[in-house]
Amino acid sequence: MSEALGLTKVLSDAIAEAEELIANAPFIRTEADRLEGYDYLAGRIRMALQTAFDYDLEQPLFVNPTHQFSRQGLDNPDAVYLNAYLREGSEYVVRGRRGTSADLSFQVMGGAYTADSAATSLLAFDDRELDIADDGTFEFTYVAEPGAKTMIVREVFNDWDREERGTLTIERPDTLGRPRRPLTRELLAKKYDVAARSLIGSIHTWFAFPQFFQYKEPANTLTVPASTPGGLASQFSSIGHYELAEDEAMIVSVPRCDDCSYQGIQVGSDWYASTDYETHQTSLTKAQAFTHDDGVMRFVISERPPLGGAPIANWLETTGHRTGPIMLRWQRLERALTEADGPTVQVVDVDDVPTLLPQLTPLTDEEYAARITARQRAVARRMIS
Repeated sequence: MSEALGLTKVLSDAIAEAEELIANAPFIRTEADRLEGYDYLAGRIRMALQTAFDYDLEQPLFVNPTHQFSRQGLDNPDAVYLNAYLREGSEYVVRGRRGTSADLSFQVMGGAYTADSAATSLLAFDDRELDIADDGTFEFTYVAEPGAKTMIVREVFNDWDREERGTLTIERPDTLGRPRRPLTRELLAKKYDVAARSLIGSIHTWFAFPQFFQYKEPANTLTVPASTPGGLASQFSSIGHYELAEDEAMIVSVPRCDDCSYQGIQVGSDWYASTDYETHQTSLTKAQAFTHDDGVMRFVISERPPLGGAPIANWLETTGHRTGPIMLRWQRLERALTEADGPTVQVVDVDDVPTLLPQLTPLTDEEYAARITARQRAVARRMIS
């Protein structure tokens, strides 16, 4: 029994260390923050085990490590993320059937994000560079170049109600038809060690990462749209973070962009992760948002409903968070964005919103509940866990 327990001790020790990191996070202010941290920790443990046990360099597959139960890296609520580990010099064949999502992009990364540095993007493209057949199927071959470690796929949805997922596989032709390696104590010990290191590393990484970007900017400001760091193909982003009292609201005004297939905004938590986007409205795409007559979408970020206690179509709920990151994304762009395409920010008393935005129409409780119901059904339909 003691010998068997020895295999998992490295992971149990890492979980205890991770709990200390979570419980003593410098941004915790309330018990709700700490409880959210423990929920976040569960996702980190889940990701660490998946990273160690689901991946196989000999028999590669796409794994979904980031989803509604495993949030990390200010994950985009509009995206499905797939990762596959690569071995340098090996040939890979990727096959799929294009769905109807707004964007499907591929990226090959060298190394990994850490608390000290970002991973290197070696290759990035979207499906416009693929030869897609009339039935939506496609295939391409990639030989992992020096330094290549991971292939990341992002399938992004602008209209949650109408766009459907595609399918995707990856394989190494030279290992097809072979059985997996037999389990050995040494192999399992290595996997538990990888899980332990991945768990601690991911927590340190996402504690540090926003300090490189979001939190370098003053509170309640957003940057001019720029090509997203990390080499994503055809994506621009605007980043910042909010700091709002319970009776304050942030109005974010941004022109609706018709030169991209996807445009979205989200708020997150200080854990640098998405907040509940299923049962709360913490993100919106241009398909979900109301656009004013002047072509501008005006979002209201606040804790309380902004229109005399009533919600509105463009309300982003802070769900009890006084502070957190904000990110706007444009994907599958057909042109570079300028400052004129970007957001402007105004912090006001939440009770002043109706006067400042007279075009807004309040939603009834039933209408807002219907919006949340649609979100729940859409997430259940396209997300995997």
